[in-house]
Amino acid sequence: MPTPKEAASGRRSVRPRPWWLLFLVIMLANYLATQFFFPDPVSITVPYTFFKQQVEAGNVADVTSVGDAIQGTFKSNTTYPPKGTGTPAADAPTPRASIQFRTQRPAFADQDLEKRLDDKGVVIKAVDENASSWFKLLIGFGPTLLLVGAFVLFSRRAAAAAGSGLFGLGRSRAKRYSEEQPKVTFDDVAGIDEAENELIELVDFLKNPAKYQRLGGTVPKGVLLIGAPGTGKTLLARAVAGQAGVPFFSLSASEFIEMIVGVGASRVRDLFKQAREAAPAIIFIDELDAIGRTRGSGSQIGGHDEREQTLNQILTEMDGFDSREGVIVLAATNRADVLDQALLRPGRFDRRVVVQRPDRAGRAAILAVHTKHVPLAPDVSLERLAAETPGLVGAELRNLVNEAALLAARKDGNTVGADDFAEALQKITLGPARNILLNPVDRQRTAYHEAGHALLGLLIPGSDPVHRVSIVPRGMALGATWQLPIDDRTSYAEDYLRTRITCALGGRAAEKIVYGVATTGAENDLQQVTEIARRMVLRWGMSETLGPISFVAPQDDGLPAAFQQRPYSEATSVLIDAEVRRIVEESHREAARLLAGHRDQLDALAHALLSAESLNGAEIRAATGLMERPVPEPETRGPVGAGAGETAVVLR
Repeated sequence: MPTPKEAASGRRSVRPRPWWLLFLVIMLANYLATQFFFPDPVSITVPYTFFKQQVEAGNVADVTSVGDAIQGTFKSNTTYPPKGTGTPAADAPTPRASIQFRTQRPAFADQDLEKRLDDKGVVIKAVDENASSWFKLLIGFGPTLLLVGAFVLFSRRAAAAAGSGLFGLGRSRAKRYSEEQPKVTFDDVAGIDEAENELIELVDFLKNPAKYQRLGGTVPKGVLLIGAPGTGKTLLARAVAGQAGVPFFSLSASEFIEMIVGVGASRVRDLFKQAREAAPAIIFIDELDAIGRTRGSGSQIGGHDEREQTLNQILTEMDGFDSREGVIVLAATNRADVLDQALLRPGRFDRRVVVQRPDRAGRAAILAVHTKHVPLAPDVSLERLAAETPGLVGAELRNLVNEAALLAARKDGNTVGADDFAEALQKITLGPARNILLNPVDRQRTAYHEAGHALLGLLIPGSDPVHRVSIVPRGMALGATWQLPIDDRTSYAEDYLRTRITCALGGRAAEKIVYGVATTGAENDLQQVTEIARRMVLRWGMSETLGPISFVAPQDDGLPAAFQQRPYSEATSVLIDAEVRRIVEESHREAARLLAGHRDQLDALAHALLSAESLNGAEIRAATGLMERPVPEPETRGPVGAGAGETAVVLR
């Protein structure tokens, strides 16, 4: 009997049955029945001439004719080839003795065979050739028929269990969440209040449609959620359905696509049909850019591929239903720039909700949600943890809490402490600690490299405060320096970007000052500074030589970077490279000048790192003797340019 829990969920447990054993038993029974009821007697195949000789000799008892094939019984045991016929040839058959025989009557044989058989008293029988053929076909293909039958049986059972069988490729594979299942509401969403407020109207419409319809208003057919991965787009969509208490159909856009042409369009039709039948309902399509890319773009070959047919069907379905039916389509993407414009026009996905990365207060609220069932130690401050995790989105914060809980459990602790969160943050940023033994020279070089980063963070005004420095190998890095921004920035000043470049080059500059040569340890630093400098020139117009001009193509058309057409000439490309080089080299000279003028503090910080391996901000200031710089007011930081969300700076 099903358990109460299974009965409540409407499901019952099915005990697995050994169908393969039943199949083997049927096959064995078929073979034994064939051998027992229809045994194949031992018989010899003889030439037609030998058969006539035996008839003339009176040694044939009876014959059975099946077309031109003749089989029968000798009166006595007969050997063929007969003994005493001379030396047998190399390819002659081996003599065999039997009372049963088979032979084939030639088409040109004489017509008086029946008279000879009657004269010798041979019993003549005949079998319908067609009946014999069907009988042999049944016996020969019996196992194959059983195999096909078993395959059909298993296919039907799989169809009953999964909702689609061998011929159900065109059915929608969307997962349906109903109001009976555990639901997600806006209470489970935090840190993205602006996007949440945009969706409250949809919930109100699904609950009270007459409120809007009485004035002739209609709710948008489609709402597009745009945001970076992990910002909570799927969670928001489920919260809308849970808050409204309506069925929720969820699937990824890639699930529409199959190798068979036309399957994706068929699944779209089936999905909208199910949603209309369950209206009011919500359809959620995740990763819409998988099928919604601009049609005819260079990344696709031909104009009638499966992806474009699926996209065309979505456009048709969204045109074909009335918003008063109570079906709302939600979709999520992090590449809105590559979507087909037909999707974004009014009447389809005509409302766009941008899901931003959470700010400090939002991160604290998200951490409060994810730590609701986690026992925290008294030294854990969610506000401080939110300040130490700039740029992290909801999914990353959830992973941070989970990693900290696992670390605490590994230590057999009863609560999750601040040290566990600090260790978890380092683990998800750089990777787990590696137990590798560095030789003294490489270890000392790593200490000076990281000391160069940290010391410049203390010396340069306007740089992000140094939070921690470590020479413990993690992931692919032998050491790391963490700098946390004072507050969440949404734009960057040019002097701040140059400061970041200078601090990132501090490790290479320190190695050159102490050892006189550069090493491969600055690979990650060089990648960071080159990317920042190139964006300053290409995107943000921070070059006096090139002026306030953007050199970035507005859309990549889905092409790889190597095949994209650059919106500038070769001469401009030379100038861009020269400006990037100038910015980086000027910052490198500034880093070397500052470190050379504070060589004593550099040596002291490196020796402290060699001794302790990891230092926090207070220990770094104590080792160098430098006091903490006062935090400047936001309005004194100078003009700002267009930028993106702030993240923690990790220098390796």
